[in-house]
Amino acid sequence: MAAEQTTWQRDWTVAPGEILLEALEERGMSQSELARRMGRPTKTINEIVNGKAAITPDTAIQLDLALGIGASFWNGLEAAYRADLARVRAETDMATHASWAGAFPLKDLVKYGLIDAGTTKAGKVAALLRYFGVSNPDAWNSQWAGAAVAYRSSAAFVASPHASAAWLRWGEIVAAKIETAPFDAQRFRDVLAEIRELTRRDFPMVRKRIVDLCASAGVALVITPELSGTHLSGAARWLAPDKGIIQLSLRYKTDDQFWFSFFHEARHLLGKKIDHVDSYDKPEPEGELDPAEDEANRFARDTLIPPDGYVTFVAAANFSQDAIRAFAEEQNIAPGIVLGRLQRDDHVAASKLNTLKKPIQPAVGA
Repeated sequence: MAAEQTTWQRDWTVAPGEILLEALEERGMSQSELARRMGRPTKTINEIVNGKAAITPDTAIQLDLALGIGASFWNGLEAAYRADLARVRAETDMATHASWAGAFPLKDLVKYGLIDAGTTKAGKVAALLRYFGVSNPDAWNSQWAGAAVAYRSSAAFVASPHASAAWLRWGEIVAAKIETAPFDAQRFRDVLAEIRELTRRDFPMVRKRIVDLCASAGVALVITPELSGTHLSGAARWLAPDKGIIQLSLRYKTDDQFWFSFFHEARHLLGKKIDHVDSYDKPEPEGELDPAEDEANRFARDTLIPPDGYVTFVAAANFSQDAIRAFAEEQNIAPGIVLGRLQRDDHVAASKLNTLKKPIQPAVGA
């Protein structure tokens, strides 16, 4: 029997009935004779041969005894065949969702190694479903499109939910790999005070230290470049009740904008446990945003540059490069952050003194 089983090993998926017919022909055995040997109706054997009936585990045992071809072979063949049929049906169904896949920034997702889209319509859809961890576009709609209402601060999310969801999913994936302590609000406030002083140093030199500090307070800091169509600057979300995420896009690539975004998102995590996704070119005037956004803007602004010191500096009306550097050193903050504030408040033209700003170019997924 072992020799027979070795002969009948296959490494491709075919209909079990085809293999059964070949076995009968090699033995010169008719379907009716096999039926008698198995004590089954000839109709049943015929239906198996013609692919109308499956080989059940009981039938597999009977075929083993009647033909000497192991039951495990028939069971495996049947399982592989049914799986292949399911795959074909799934691929056919996925191909009908090509327009859904086309709404995502596929080139960027491939560029950053987030998906392998393949060459077929079905392949692109399947790659996206795996990326998001859902089984079909309807499930994606339930999980992601419906979430847009929760991101009340982000008109960009509503305008481009597919691209925005892809960016947020990237953050989830990276954040899940960062081990954090349980979230502790007071510890996080202490961490923010320490991080503020680190703004004076080149970011690549202190990136790991900042990530570790955030993790010690229960926050995963994730930096994922902007995807086409997102226009998002940052997000503050909850991966679990005791694990927060700050995700920054590097839409703005200088230290003043980067740190403002960081402290803005940090304030969201210190408030109610509501997810926020932000998109802005500059802070809007107070009172024109959702109260949580106003508060996050004030927190970032005043944490980076305490109000009393800033008011005194502005009153002196000396906005030279040397004066800005001296004030920044006094405040123990990066000069670029001071300049950015002065530019936002229209004390210095946006085109002036920008050599004071440092570029922010950390590794992808930091």
